Amino acid sequence: MPELPEVEIARRNLVHWLDGRRVVRAEADDSRVFRGARREDFASLEGRLVSLERRGKYLLFTFEKGRGLMAHLGMTGRFVRRPEGVPVPYSRARFHLDSGDVIHFADSRLFGRMEPCAASRLYELDAVKELGRDPLADGLTGAQLQEAVGPSKQELKVALMDQGRVTGLGNIHAAEALYRAGLHPARKPGSLTPEEWERLADAIHASITFGLEEQQGEEPAYLEDGAENRFLVYGRAGTACARCGTTVQSFPQGGRTTHCCPRCQPKHPGRKPPDGRRKTTARRR
Repeated sequence: MPELPEVEIARRNLVHWLDGRRVVRAEADDSRVFRGARREDFASLEGRLVSLERRGKYLLFTFEKGRGLMAHLGMTGRFVRRPEGVPVPYSRARFHLDSGDVIHFADSRLFGRMEPCAASRLYELDAVKELGRDPLADGLTGAQLQEAVGPSKQELKVALMDQGRVTGLGNIHAAEALYRAGLHPARKPGSLTPEEWERLADAIHASITFGLEEQQGEEPAYLEDGAENRFLVYGRAGTACARCGTTVQSFPQGGRTTHCCPRCQPKHPGRKPPDGRRKTTARRR
């Protein structure tokens, strides 16, 4: 599932592709990508892009004449640019540009979503106005993280993935941030100390920065099947922890698979971690 870094890279690519260009025609196939919205309204999206903002995992387009679009990549959605006439598998919607290029929204499993509306209503959409603090757009300190997540009775990783508390984190970057911070995913938020909240906030920023650096370019592939796993703990169950050599574990949590190192991320706070646990910069392999 695309998370904050993936969506931010998509936003940056789209801004680059649309800079100085005009959308001369917008068209969409009849698919559930437009559930709850009208494809006819998508067809009205033409002219120049005025702004493109990201809130968590949502992209908010503003075009000329006050036209707007909310887009969510879902599990397999992505934006790609191709010359006119070049087919794109699973293309569900398209922006035809005055340059002769076409920007496709391709989504093989149709979990993505598009909702055209007046630009003035973008932040009033239920999915957007319910979002919590965005670490990249709003900043995130330890105190702010504690205020947002601390009251939750859920386990720590599940609470971090609650988009109404902190938006943009998903299964991957929540797991990575917790590993960087040396915190067990199953701890209760109320058990964290102020120092641990600061460490976790720093780790969230480090994980997002890593994701952004890994994905530079028009079509990043580091999340695709067959790509090298460059994460610190995510997807590494059964292998040796790069820090301490302990076997990385996985277990179900909140309907997802969680990965952690039982030694670097002790479930009981009194247990001493190995040296290096507090490092928050990504290790390259």
